[in-house]
Amino acid sequence: MLWVTLALLGAVVGAALVVRWATRGRRVFGTVAERATYAALHEASLAAPPLREGLSEDSAARSARHLRTLLGSAAVAVTDTGQLLAWEGAGDVHAGTAVEVAQQALRTGRPAVAQDLSCGDPECPVRAASVAPLVLDDRVVGTVAAYGPAATPGLVTAVAEVARWVSGQLELAELDESRARLAEAQVQALRAQISPHFVFNALTAIASFVRTDPERARELLLDFADFTRYSSRTHGEYTTLAEELRSIDRYLLLEKARFGDRLTTVLRVAPEVLPVAVPYLCLQPLVENAVRHGLERGRGSGTVTVLAQDEGADCVISVEDDGAGSDPEHVRAVLAGTAGPDASGHVSTGLGNIDARLRAVYGDDHGLLVETAPGAGTKVTVRVPKFAPGVRAAS
Repeated sequence: MLWVTLALLGAVVGAALVVRWATRGRRVFGTVAERATYAALHEASLAAPPLREGLSEDSAARSARHLRTLLGSAAVAVTDTGQLLAWEGAGDVHAGTAVEVAQQALRTGRPAVAQDLSCGDPECPVRAASVAPLVLDDRVVGTVAAYGPAATPGLVTAVAEVARWVSGQLELAELDESRARLAEAQVQALRAQISPHFVFNALTAIASFVRTDPERARELLLDFADFTRYSSRTHGEYTTLAEELRSIDRYLLLEKARFGDRLTTVLRVAPEVLPVAVPYLCLQPLVENAVRHGLERGRGSGTVTVLAQDEGADCVISVEDDGAGSDPEHVRAVLAGTAGPDASGHVSTGLGNIDARLRAVYGDDHGLLVETAPGAGTKVTVRVPKFAPGVRAAS
């Protein structure tokens, strides 16, 4: 018997060494609480992305499985105020009455419990439901319900907390949508600043070449078409620096056709920054301002310089003119959004629009830097990160 005991002891020790070797170098959560916390956070992270798209059948269906795992219930139902959006789990015969079960929570805006939900199937695990409302800005927009053998106090509390978390994700979805609408409104405002005066002058300049230089007239007409197509595009909040600069180049070609030798343009761009994603129409209006305020309202001729440089993690773009310049206090008021109508015409209120967009995307450290003084021209500098979360050019 002794050798049998020793053999068994050796086997146990060997198995322990194997387990220890297998887990060596790998982090193992030491307590049940740590493992439970990790599992809950993992499921929440999987449920969050679809919920950030808003409350719909698609988002509810993609998140319901993870919500059921979080709650540990036999089934989960997600509704809006009038219909079932998703049922996940056992007892789907009860899905047809999910909206009816949710009515008290929808009506009162408070958690509710439904008992005696037996369907006649002795094997069905659904006997009761705990329902909690989804609330946005004091509006009940739907419910989350956990179904199981009983609506225990612990489950009621858990459902209420999960519903509160889901409501938070839906609020973030509304915030994302509001930001997108604001960004689109800002872009529309910038589009509106493309002066009809410029369009008229560009077409007049093109017409002047029709007889004297038909080939140049044709090229300018194509440039004009490409410029207007880019300026009026409707998809994507972001573009590449290459696309923005290409549109700027076309704009300057059209202005040079109009002003001739009176306008000198300089574009110097580091090739490595061309793929950088930037907010759509964040530079083009600055160049239009430079021409308008630097040459049209300055002396008889002028130079507009556009530089794009690689500075480590950042891309730095500057737009400079040697024209009339402006009062720095007026520029500060424009950027702060407190300036009245621009009676002098020296600085476009579009500066405030672009500054606000840059700060919203990249943070307050990335607003416009404007250097100007009466008679000293204007230089506007934009510093953007080469890579920023959520900033990607439309494909």
